[in-house]
Amino acid sequence: MKILLTAINAKYIHSNLAVYSLRAYAKEYASHIEIKEFTINNPIDTILQELYKEQPNVLCISCYIWNIRYVEELIQEFHKLCPNVPIWLGGPEVSYDAKAFLESHAEVTGIMVGEGEETFRELCRYYIEYEEMDCMHYQVAGVNNESLFDKNFFVLSEISGIVYRNSLLDNQDFYLTQRTKENFSQINVTENANRNSTSSNIAEDMIYSKEQKNDIQESCIENQFITTLPRAIMNMSDIPFCYDNIENFANRIIYYESSRGCPFSCSYCLSSIDKKLRFRDLDFVKKELAFFIEKKVPQVKFVDRTFNCNHTHAMEIWRFIKEHDNGITNFHFEISADLLNEEELELISNMRVGLIQLEIGVQSTNPITISEIKRTMRFERLKEIVQKIQSFKNIHQHLDLIAGLPYEDYRTFQKSFDDVYALQPEQLQLGFLKVLKGSYMYEYAKEYGIIYHKYAPYEVLSTNWLSYDDILRLKRIEEVLEVYYNSRQYEITMQVLKTGYESAFFMFEQLGAFYEEQGYFHMSHSRIRRAEIVIEFVTKKCKDKNLPIEFIECVKESLIFDLYYRENCKSRPNWAVDAGTFKEMTRLYCKNGKQAHIEPFHYNFLEIQERLPTYCEVPQWVLFSYDKRNPLTHQAQVERIM
Repeated sequence: MKILLTAINAKYIHSNLAVYSLRAYAKEYASHIEIKEFTINNPIDTILQELYKEQPNVLCISCYIWNIRYVEELIQEFHKLCPNVPIWLGGPEVSYDAKAFLESHAEVTGIMVGEGEETFRELCRYYIEYEEMDCMHYQVAGVNNESLFDKNFFVLSEISGIVYRNSLLDNQDFYLTQRTKENFSQINVTENANRNSTSSNIAEDMIYSKEQKNDIQESCIENQFITTLPRAIMNMSDIPFCYDNIENFANRIIYYESSRGCPFSCSYCLSSIDKKLRFRDLDFVKKELAFFIEKKVPQVKFVDRTFNCNHTHAMEIWRFIKEHDNGITNFHFEISADLLNEEELELISNMRVGLIQLEIGVQSTNPITISEIKRTMRFERLKEIVQKIQSFKNIHQHLDLIAGLPYEDYRTFQKSFDDVYALQPEQLQLGFLKVLKGSYMYEYAKEYGIIYHKYAPYEVLSTNWLSYDDILRLKRIEEVLEVYYNSRQYEITMQVLKTGYESAFFMFEQLGAFYEEQGYFHMSHSRIRRAEIVIEFVTKKCKDKNLPIEFIECVKESLIFDLYYRENCKSRPNWAVDAGTFKEMTRLYCKNGKQAHIEPFHYNFLEIQERLPTYCEVPQWVLFSYDKRNPLTHQAQVERIM
């Protein structure tokens, strides 16, 4: 018996915590369970071939908004090749309305709803026992062997947290379903087993009471699908550690959870449905984190929805990773910044540069929107905390915004964007509302006038406050923001460019519009070509706005600074001065060969304020050292020589 757990991730660097957690929990059946991971970048045919070659007896797939359309196509093709292999799905994308999904996907046997560890283990037991007793063979042959039913065999209807087709032949329901086809009414229902009857009747009477038999009869005859009792929530400490074979995760992010559930009720999030917040025992957590630290894992990403919602829990973990820091491993946490207190801030302020990074969901700074989405967030407090953390100069901060929320129009979103951009986080994620099935936003989409994609990821197209034209403009802003800000490849240039605009939002809006006008969005560009496009953009802006030529020259120099800030360019920009004119300076200061570069600049880019740097006739020399990078930004160390 081979039960194949399959994950289709968004990127190769990702790993799927769910499938490894399922296998770890079903440890007594581990010899029967295998895992295969793919990405959405793999061709469907490649995955299909790999799954077919595995020849599984049962196929289980983990489903999310980023892979569900992929999964739908895959299971259709797999079912054609292996029509007798049961296909079970699980995950948030199929749990909300499992019956509807089964109705539209005839190839799927059943769906695991909610937390899957215990459910999966019981499914393993069901299929493995089914194979071992070879129920169908014995029943059809009419073998009269009472010993076959001496142990408490398992049936699907006893597994909580699943929805499945009632045509499925259970190892113990087989007799009932077969007799139902002939004439269910002929079954002799008795509460006291007649031990002289056939083995089939013994099995029936041992397992089902009269009431249970009546329920099964009704289900078999009237219902297309059977929904079992909801699965009780799990004790987090009962889940075994699933990363023992850490060598299998080389060059990939390790996902880890120390809690499940969320205390908040954000209307766009599925976590708002489940209020059952619980934590993993801290002794277990410390032991497992110590394992990651010992193995020098590059990054551990906590998937806890709001890591710092419990002060004691957060402090214990942060203290532990600080005290056991190996100088390599980075830990990522999703937090609510306005909940951080002075004790927590004091602790993280003394951590190694790059030991932790924080993802902070702002979503909007519009008070009406924040109230409507039932979010608990005090922006002034959040702003104060973010700036304080920034002053520590040791922590990467990733701030999130969501476009398409209720009562957020183009103008108010511009303010939200500028409010967050002014904080200068290491990354500013501009995302778009996903109307997730089962969320409050899903239930009230019509009231908000939200139009969204029919298929995953169900992204917003328009609302009562944002037109589709507005969404398209924001999409352009999102793309140039990723290229020129979040990549950190044009850090200085963005600061220089911003001096020409009152609003960062307008700056990216105009840059995005320029990309659209020139048809640049659908092309692949090198870093130098991206820089050349900025020069084209600024040249046009200066011409249209009658701005001084110094603005263009300053931007050109800032782009050269950025290109060498990140790496020692193999190809020199064509607008840069001939490097041959300062060979002697290179020989004098660049002793490490390609590990260093020196460059003359007429503008002081190390101290950019709100206004354009002043031009200086005598250039200053800046040395870029690539063997001494900033551990937080990974930019080269820079120093002014003269």
